[in-house]
Amino acid sequence: MINYLLFVALPYASLAVFLIGSIYRYKMKGFQVSSLSSQFLEGRTLFWGSQPFHWGMFFLFFGHLIAFLFPSTVIAWNGQPVRLLILETSGFAFGLSALTGLFVLIFRRMTNKRVKIVTNRMDVVVYIVLLTQIISGLWVAYFNRWGSSWFAAYLTPYLRSIFVFDPQIEAISTVNSLSIKLHVVSAFTIIGIIPFTRFVHFLVYPIDYLWRSYQQVVWNWDRKRIRTSRNHREGVKSTNN
Repeated sequence: MINYLLFVALPYASLAVFLIGSIYRYKMKGFQVSSLSSQFLEGRTLFWGSQPFHWGMFFLFFGHLIAFLFPSTVIAWNGQPVRLLILETSGFAFGLSALTGLFVLIFRRMTNKRVKIVTNRMDVVVYIVLLTQIISGLWVAYFNRWGSSWFAAYLTPYLRSIFVFDPQIEAISTVNSLSIKLHVVSAFTIIGIIPFTRFVHFLVYPIDYLWRSYQQVVWNWDRKRIRTSRNHREGVKSTNN
């Protein structure tokens, strides 16, 4: 019963909430579909946390996606020990990168007063779920080798069965590793909370920036001087009434 709840009910509930919640938020609360960036409150620590976290998550996501879409290719690639080690080492390194960045972001949010003030409960939930997901993934990679091969061989058929509405949970149910089950459950949990958290900004990634014309910013005053100025206005006084 627990396996059916975790590996059948939870995935479908998460996917349903994700689809309905995301459409509702985009249609009814479009201006809230963003990452609610706090960069204007503090930028330096954010940079050193955000960069390793996002790059790590980026490569991990597409690594899992490739294993899901082309499992036979991944298994064939892993047929050579050297290539298997390269793949596993790279994945573990990106996982450490994501975890390091996440720790920096959590430290920033806990220690910076201005950022801490704008922190809400869902931000805490996001950090807890992300920590669970990344740590369990590293746990799997280190103690349940070789993750890329068994993901393609065991998890891919299970995940595909979910998407074709014919759930086959025999393989995932018989796994004796808590870390693997925790990794799968936390992944579907992330999908389910996307509409209620900052995760929703994944859906509106500014891909059009790749072909959009450059915007030119023209400063009418000295940028360094204005930061320390006590004047009410800088530059030429506006003639608008």
